[in-house]
Amino acid sequence: MLHRRIYQFFIIYFLGLAALMVIKYGLSLSDYVIPSPAEIWQTARRFFPIYFVAVINTLSVAILGHILSICLATIVGIIGRLTIWVGSFIRVAAYNIQAYPIVAVAPIIFILLGDGLSSRLLIAAMICYFPLLLSFIGIFSEPVYEIEHFFESTLKMTWWLQVKIRAFENINKLITVIVGSATLAMVGTIVAEFIAADAGIGYSIRIALFQSDLAKILVALFLIGVCTSLYLVWLEWIGHLIQKRWEIPEGG
Repeated sequence: MLHRRIYQFFIIYFLGLAALMVIKYGLSLSDYVIPSPAEIWQTARRFFPIYFVAVINTLSVAILGHILSICLATIVGIIGRLTIWVGSFIRVAAYNIQAYPIVAVAPIIFILLGDGLSSRLLIAAMICYFPLLLSFIGIFSEPVYEIEHFFESTLKMTWWLQVKIRAFENINKLITVIVGSATLAMVGTIVAEFIAADAGIGYSIRIALFQSDLAKILVALFLIGVCTSLYLVWLEWIGHLIQKRWEIPEGG
């Protein structure tokens, strides 16, 4: 799983890098516009430790934001599954709020909270929260008639049992949604750092952009891709363990 995810990223990254080199030498562009492979290599050797620490900083915030968004989406999704007016209100609110782009809301967050950890964490959570919420509401609102009917007829159905049944029957969808939203958490953190922050790889990319240094940006993108791939593999592994535990009954 790990090696497959990593080499897939390597293929995509180096294909993109090769396309840049084709454009560079095909149009005879200077190193100032698109750096040469030698310059990229020298930049990587020089800035790798600095950018690696910055990426780890960003990834740690993204993971915290991702966990926060999962918890919030689970709670709101469980409430939103209800057929009474509360569930309907939450569903409508989720659909309407999703229409506002996070890039437009981010400056307001920075004005209110500043450019510290809280702003980065909140934006990271928000950018992956709504896709999670919409998926969770859909999953928890879909009845599993064959199983739920039995517990309802025996008067043993509870709200928690209903949630567990629907989560179990849609465990593959839940794992896929959670793993997929991890990239959004990373993107949200980088966007927050790029807009207004004093730490993280997004902040480093912003400085490199102001310096018109494409080599630094390419090194940063490489480290972002590697670290994000490792996080996705870890999430898939956790999801596999949970799925295996749920599918195998206790005692055999």
